[in-house]
Amino acid sequence: MKKIFYTLSTLVFITSVNAQRILPTGPNMPNEWIDADTHHKVVRLTNNDRSNLSFYFHNNPFIGDKMVYYSTEKTVDPAAKQETYNSNAKDRQLYLLDLKTLQSERLTNHSSPITGEIVSTQRNEAFYQVKDSVFAVDLSTKKSRLVYVFPDDFKASITTINANGTLLAGAKSSDTEKDILKQNPAKSSYFNLIYEAKLPRTLFTIDINSGELSKIFTDSAWLNHIQFSPTDPSSLMFCHEGPWHKVDRIWTIDVNSKAIKLIHKRTMPMEIAGHEWFSKDGRYIWFDLQQPRGATFFVAGVELATGKTTQYELQRNEWSVHYTSSANNKVFAGDGGDPGAVAKAPDGKWIYYFRPDGDHFQSEKLVNMKHHQYRLEPNVHFSPNQQWIIFRANFEGTENIYAVEIKSSKK
Repeated sequence: MKKIFYTLSTLVFITSVNAQRILPTGPNMPNEWIDADTHHKVVRLTNNDRSNLSFYFHNNPFIGDKMVYYSTEKTVDPAAKQETYNSNAKDRQLYLLDLKTLQSERLTNHSSPITGEIVSTQRNEAFYQVKDSVFAVDLSTKKSRLVYVFPDDFKASITTINANGTLLAGAKSSDTEKDILKQNPAKSSYFNLIYEAKLPRTLFTIDINSGELSKIFTDSAWLNHIQFSPTDPSSLMFCHEGPWHKVDRIWTIDVNSKAIKLIHKRTMPMEIAGHEWFSKDGRYIWFDLQQPRGATFFVAGVELATGKTTQYELQRNEWSVHYTSSANNKVFAGDGGDPGAVAKAPDGKWIYYFRPDGDHFQSEKLVNMKHHQYRLEPNVHFSPNQQWIIFRANFEGTENIYAVEIKSSKK
């Protein structure tokens, strides 16, 4: 059979001519197809008869030509919002996908559920947590090691690692907050309750080499979305979580000096800013900006060195639950949204590619997501070579990870 070669990262996909069918994206797809509505090639990256979830949009899953992801037994009773940490499925483990061959290897073997989406390119390790214990698995040897055990008086969760692979960070919540979440598992219930409770949270770091735990900041606010800069080992971003129109959300802290800085201050009633992420080069913090909420939509970025803000406007249907930026900050992608989301978009269920044009975006639709249920947020990532957008979806009836080629197949 004649073969055709496609590249993703530095990998090579070997596919048959028969796989290049033009089909509406939905249930029962082949391993590869051309989306009939967008004419972009889509490839299913996971084919293991399990439920597979890629990382949250701001957590880097890549190391060289490989990608770390979560895999569980197929989900029978999915949570209202599906994430790697709250899946009800059994056997939740980390896997490693070789982007050259699309072969996956199992990285962990724990009987208890594991959490954590932390890959260190410096250490060639993925970090994760089982109950009160933090582990690291070597991505070459697949051997795990115990890194840290939280003391009885400080039970917390890790969420990020710094640029030189020396510090882990996270936030500790109170037992009262944990009880609120347990008793009100739906986001629509607990979100306002935790915000209004004004319970203390503490940011902390763990020195990976010495095992030293440092409490760096405590506030009677819902500190969340904690992520280290990809280039500055001392810069940690966090947010004041809660109803976005009530909070100045995006902050940074220097873990050495403890200096805190507000990145974006709201300028009008009902303005919201959130779902923030560091650019790959560490120069910008980008975020979803709405002035006011649900009316005018932007992707905005603050240049950290100068404080200068850049804004790109987009249309209601182009609003996305999450956005991401390319390595050079010249193009962006978004994962769309359903009509029930904040934008109330009548036709927003698409994977989007955005090119800045002056003060706004020119958009291109990459995948029709009309059969996708947005309780699972697609969470887009640029592939290592910036030629594909990787996302997760359930339009086939179970959760899998896909890649769509940015270049159109239309001649």
